[in-house]
Amino acid sequence: MTAATSTLPHCRFCATPLTTTLCDLGSMPLANDYRLPDDSNPERSFPLHARVCPSCLLVQVDDSVPPDAIFSDYAYFSSYSDSWVAHAKRYADAMIERFKLGADALVVEVASNDGYLLQHFKAAGVPVLGVEPAANVAETARAKGIDTEVAFFGVETASRLVGQGKRADLMAANNVLAHVPDIRDFVGGFATLLKPEGVVTFEFPHVLNLIEKVQFDTIYHEHFSYLSLVTVEKVFAAVGLKAIDVEELPTHGGSLRLFAAPIASSHQPSARLDALRAKEHAASLDTLAGYEGFAAKVAEVKRGFLAFLAEAKAAGKTIAAYGAAAKGNTFLNFCGVGPADIVAVFDRSLAKQGRLLPGSQIPILSPDKISEIAPDYLVILPWNIAEEVMEQTRPLMPSGSSFVTAVPSIRLTP
Repeated sequence: MTAATSTLPHCRFCATPLTTTLCDLGSMPLANDYRLPDDSNPERSFPLHARVCPSCLLVQVDDSVPPDAIFSDYAYFSSYSDSWVAHAKRYADAMIERFKLGADALVVEVASNDGYLLQHFKAAGVPVLGVEPAANVAETARAKGIDTEVAFFGVETASRLVGQGKRADLMAANNVLAHVPDIRDFVGGFATLLKPEGVVTFEFPHVLNLIEKVQFDTIYHEHFSYLSLVTVEKVFAAVGLKAIDVEELPTHGGSLRLFAAPIASSHQPSARLDALRAKEHAASLDTLAGYEGFAAKVAEVKRGFLAFLAEAKAAGKTIAAYGAAAKGNTFLNFCGVGPADIVAVFDRSLAKQGRLLPGSQIPILSPDKISEIAPDYLVILPWNIAEEVMEQTRPLMPSGSSFVTAVPSIRLTP
């Protein structure tokens, strides 16, 4: 498909016209816009079209939603996932040891959510500061004693904090780099707030896994970008940072923890960076060829799930789901399913219970209701924590029932 460059969106990092589509998921509601059953206001939907920049290879969705409509009052609380809190504890312990952080240091987390990570540094006697745009979530962190600034992060916020005498030894940004519309300004804020020998770690889902494992359900409006090392290093260079190390993590279906520091710092790059560059090159992520054919794979996942639903319903089976997660909302809405297909979704979050999933309008219930509904199949929407979900819910499931994951293909687990 071709179009005049003047009518095309432009890359959010390098401003190149975006002429290549990764996949077009159509019109979708906001993935975290959970509604009350008596809400009579029309539900808003926006285009969800992922494209690849032919210049810097940043995968990104079109700008169709203002960020303050998404993040000012946010329904995701990190502490509801036990495995994620444990992951944060391991991170804190490792960073305290690696960088010898003590009472004279400052750890700043951007998108600090409900204090799930900084609480571990604070417990170890390391001073902390959170920066969190969602006031409702920040209030939860403050109740834990976590000093939290309610603001969107970028060069302006970082400069204001520097003006207050704050400079960071360690900064953390977990699963937020993908959430910012102006990625250059956001990353520039870290270069501003870090001490000359300070280090920042970014954790983000690796676009290599999105493509190879057909994780299209991780595409939603709140995720503006989908990231590779090859692209992020270009962003770093533009604002005065350099990559110094990387770890490949199992979280969120396969993530990178990328360490960066000011270009002039004494930190030297690790051999793991060269290994990951070679891995991305082998997958052609450094050319447009690495992104071709994805839309056809997405269509096949949808076909497989709808075939499973049709067969289960024909057999008179009851189907429910677990996890009112954003990725699940993309998945369900792209597949076009609703309460007639999936009777309920169970979730531990009190902020979501009693509401409806956006678009599909499936009711969200407490996991306590699993045994009452007694589904024959429980579709685990946040497949990245499937083992945790099965361990927690198996005692509530009826005899002979099965767990289901649908990405990248249908898998049944007794």
